[in-house]
Amino acid sequence: MSADERYTDGGHTYADAATIGRILRDSGDTWAVVGLSGNRSRAAYGVAEVLQRFGKRVVPVHPKAETVHGEQGYASLADIPFPVDVVDVFVNSELAGGVADEAVAVGAKAVWFQLGVVDPDAYERTRAAGLDMVMDRCPAIEIPQLGGRA
Repeated sequence: MSADERYTDGGHTYADAATIGRILRDSGDTWAVVGLSGNRSRAAYGVAEVLQRFGKRVVPVHPKAETVHGEQGYASLADIPFPVDVVDVFVNSELAGGVADEAVAVGAKAVWFQLGVVDPDAYERTRAAGLDMVMDRCPAIEIPQLGGRA
């Protein structure tokens, strides 16, 4: 499967370059990372570290509400007492749609589903609500390609 086929479904693209760039450059620097805990072996831990290196504030969202990378964690998006710009989702596809709906409810500007996280219905709902969204991509892979201008 080619990269283009991987990110399309029935001719619909879920991760175009313009949207990726807009989220990484223009959507804001406060990223809630759903599924981020203190477990260093999980992908969310490393991705959050990369986001911080590129100037993003990373807010852990996990039932344990652990402090990770120096940032206070919260049990849910609704518990975060300040605005969130982007919601980065590291939960399985079956749960991701509910997280996207929560992102809309808390007023996020964009939703990012990580590699392997795909829910076309959630994508359509989120876009219909006016948010930018990408699925099945990783910001830690995409952000360095912007030339450090995120």
